[in-house]
Parts: sequence; C-alpha cells; structure tokens
Amino acid sequence: MNPSRDTLFGQPLVQVPDFIFNEDVARVFPDMIKRSVPGYPTIVENSGVLAAQFAKPNSLIYDLGCSLGAVTQAMRRHVRVEGCRIVAVDNSNAMVERCREYLNAQDAMHQELLPAEVLNADILQLELQRCSVVALNFTLQFIPPAQRLQLLARIRQSLLPGGALILSEKLRFADAQEHELLNDLHLAFKRANGYSELEIAQKRRAIEKVMLPDSLDEHRQRLRDAGFSRVHLWFQCINFASLIALP
Repeated sequence: MNPSRDTLFGQPLVQVPDFIFNEDVARVFPDMIKRSVPGYPTIVENSGVLAAQFAKPNSLIYDLGCSLGAVTQAMRRHVRVEGCRIVAVDNSNAMVERCREYLNAQDAMHQELLPAEVLNADILQLELQRCSVVALNFTLQFIPPAQRLQLLARIRQSLLPGGALILSEKLRFADAQEHELLNDLHLAFKRANGYSELEIAQKRRAIEKVMLPDSLDEHRQRLRDAGFSRVHLWFQCINFASLIALP
C-alpha cells in the first residue's frame, strides 16, 4: 500500500477544526507522522527490539493506540518467543480498517509472524488481560490528563513479572528557554520535511486542544505512582521521547 502525501492543512481554512483520527488522517498518516515526529522510525523499529527482550512465552502483547499498526508490525518482526500473540487496539474505525490491511499485507510478505488481532475499542474501557509487553506510543497525550494515571495503573496491574511498558510521547519542558528552543527545533524539523508555515500553523491550531503533552518528570512520577518500580529513558530526539517502565 502506498500512503498519500499529507496535504491536509495545505489550503487556508476559514475555521480549523479540532484534530481527529478520521479517514482523511488515516489515508496520509504514515507520511504525516514521519514528517512530524523526530526519531519516529527509530522508536517504531526499536519498540519491536525492546518487546523481544521482555516478551514471555505464551503471553499477550498489547499495542494500545495502535493507529496503522507500525509498532505491531515491528514487534511481529522481532519477537520470536513461543506462544505470544499481539492485540492491537485503536478507537478510530478508519485506523483499524487500514491497520488490518497493512497486517494482511505483512502476512503476505513474511512467514511465521506472531498472530495479531486488531480491535476497534476504547483503551480506557478495555479489560486488559495478563500480558508481558504493552506499547503505548503517542497515545497517552491524547487521553484526558485526569484519566492517565488510572490507565497506567491498569497496565501495571496486567503486566506479568519481568514484563515492560514502552511509552512514547511528545514532551513539554518546565524551563521556558529549553521549551522554546526545542519547540523551535521541532518546527525546523517540520520545515525541513516540506511543511509550509501555513500547514504548521493550521495543524498546531487543530491539535492544541486535543494533544496535551507532559514533561519527562511528570511521566516519571506518574509511572511510579502507577506502581512501576523503574523508569528508563531509552530514546529522545528533540522534544519526542520513549521510556521503558518495569514492574
């Protein structure tokens, strides 16, 4: 499948609507996220590598907020533990439908991959089963802040001993100068990837009320409050980062 180029905000809009993961976004999402998120390919591929280190035999692996299933695909490539199965979950019907198409295409090209099921569901309402790995990549920032700790606590309770949570997010920074610098570098990254000033400005207005980032310290403290014993930053590129949290 050849993804379309992201031009969703390329024309002036009289009123910029709040960002939603609809069919238009699903159609251009691979291009959008690569051109918008510094370090995204590294995070995706190494989510598979990390999952392989913590997956337990005959256990579930969750990809919560899976979008088009890029992390699910990476985990299927890297995890070789007997009896594992992936459950990928997203609340966008458009994303789920395309995710299933991408996984079917992966099945056609590769043999002996982990079985994967894609669910159209709200992860806040999902009853989590015992599992060894949970990926929560660029999803927590779209969940209302008051509900984030409860979700992480449920994930912690579902993890088997020796399992892990992989959490990737955009960061904000308490220090105003640091925040401004890294935000400017992020804008430079977008310009270098072909986004115009109009596209950048309209996308920012669309997403500013629905994506609410936390600081690294806030993430660490919330994960500890949820019951995780160790939290490690394994990757950061400009203002995007990925953590691994251990029970």
